[in-house]
Amino acid sequence: MAQNIYDKPEFFTGYSQLGRSLHGHDGAAEWPAIRAMLPALGNLRVVDLGCGFGWFARWARENGAAHVLGIDLSENMIDRARQDTSDPAIEYDIVDLEQLVLPEASFDFAYSSLAFHYIEDFDRLARTIHASLLPGSHFVFTIEHPVYMAPTNPGWSTDTEGRRIWPLDRYSVEGKRVTDWLAKGVVKYHRTLGTTLNALIAAGFTIRRVQEWSPTADEIARNPDLAEEVDRPMILLVAAQR
Repeated sequence: MAQNIYDKPEFFTGYSQLGRSLHGHDGAAEWPAIRAMLPALGNLRVVDLGCGFGWFARWARENGAAHVLGIDLSENMIDRARQDTSDPAIEYDIVDLEQLVLPEASFDFAYSSLAFHYIEDFDRLARTIHASLLPGSHFVFTIEHPVYMAPTNPGWSTDTEGRRIWPLDRYSVEGKRVTDWLAKGVVKYHRTLGTTLNALIAAGFTIRRVQEWSPTADEIARNPDLAEEVDRPMILLVAAQR
């Protein structure tokens, strides 16, 4: 079973104050890049894996999706999503993605935002998602970039000109990593970029686009805090097709 960190009070309180929690997609700097990867959603049956507060589920319906199933392990997340959703065509369920079972050939599009780095057995999950999609269906997801997940402690240093250096800690050693983010002892699972993409290929997906996201100059101008994200990729965006 995956770690249910989002139901720990201190973690959930901190997470609820993040920009993406308060403002949804408007608070997620990578959203424009994600949106450019999405297919037209008109009349599609969508599954949102790690749906959180339901921001994408509601957006999908606003953009024509016929039905959305939002799945998350956290009771806190699902409770909040249900409170903020009044659309009967959006369904939410509490499910551990490590043990996910979906009906075969039942969805036209699968989506996930920043959830899969909490999953130990990504190979199984990729096979489950592939089987749940109809032929030709698309799958778009984001995860913490594996480079971002493997920095040394305490992190970056600077060179003689003041530029940041991000040395890596055992990048090729995959598996469990424990970090302190919003709460102590947050468990994530590090995989190299190649391992992630090859798991999709082995499951039967075709890779359509991969983006190692970094902010544009305009985005940095609007939010100077994003400047450090140019130094190393923080988020990996992947678009695949069954």
